[in-house]
Amino acid sequence: MIEIKNITKSYDEVLSLCDVSATIGSGSIYGLIGSNGAGKSTLLRVMAGIFKPDSGDILFDGRPVFENNAVKKEIFYISDDEYKLPGANTDDMMRFYRSIYDRFDSRRYENLCEMFRVERKRSLSTFSKGMKRQVDILLGLSCRPRYLLCDETFDGLDPVMRQFAKKLICEEVAESGMTPIIASHNLRELEDLCDHVGLIHRGGILFESDIDDMKCGISKVQMVVTGSDIDVTSFAPLRLVDFRRAGSVITLIARGSAEEIEAKVLSLSPKFYEILPLTLEEVFISEMEEKGYDFTEILDKN
Repeated sequence: MIEIKNITKSYDEVLSLCDVSATIGSGSIYGLIGSNGAGKSTLLRVMAGIFKPDSGDILFDGRPVFENNAVKKEIFYISDDEYKLPGANTDDMMRFYRSIYDRFDSRRYENLCEMFRVERKRSLSTFSKGMKRQVDILLGLSCRPRYLLCDETFDGLDPVMRQFAKKLICEEVAESGMTPIIASHNLRELEDLCDHVGLIHRGGILFESDIDDMKCGISKVQMVVTGSDIDVTSFAPLRLVDFRRAGSVITLIARGSAEEIEAKVLSLSPKFYEILPLTLEEVFISEMEEKGYDFTEILDKN
């Protein structure tokens, strides 16, 4: 378990993190969502023990991380800033990490190099951003960390490799109970990966929740109607989050039990209707609006 307790961190006069608190359970895949400059990278660096917070504590299973090598050996941090040893190739980096991580799995490394088809003797300075990301991921998983900190790790990967990397992370979680914390500015990147998410904005955690809990009590419906008089008022007393009508097709998102929402829809005698799964973005928008925030001003949607 990771306990983040009232973390504050400034760079000179710039406040990057302000009284941040969160708890991340072991074996959870935690998505840290926020726009560029929100404080994601700073929080991960504090969690990795690279930066000392101005105040507050980060505890891994009750142990502080800063200047604690025993804890740091359980953490692998994939930074958004590319850095490799000068002139190093993939095998050089493997030997470097093997000298640090007691749990380094050489057989795992060999298998992952084959899966990623990495040219192990080629200088990493000649690799593209996406190829360097692949090396970061395979080295990280080969270290068998208990905690994997990822900062925009899927950025630069093509769609096929992105899904493959997600699959490997999920398999590692299932096999070893590893806890990944994945920071991204893009909700769509984490749609099918995380089971828990936190939204960071201007250095503070605005909201965090289990994704399944977020999806309880809210439904998306698409229906075809015949009457032109059916409008947003027809769905009272449901609490509508979103309502759109294009011709005879109505799409809405409403709060309430599935039974309550379906009963109201059926009372309007639609020609056709279906309950649709909500995207993570739709759930987040509804939660943020419920709390009085303008979601479009908080998060990049690219």
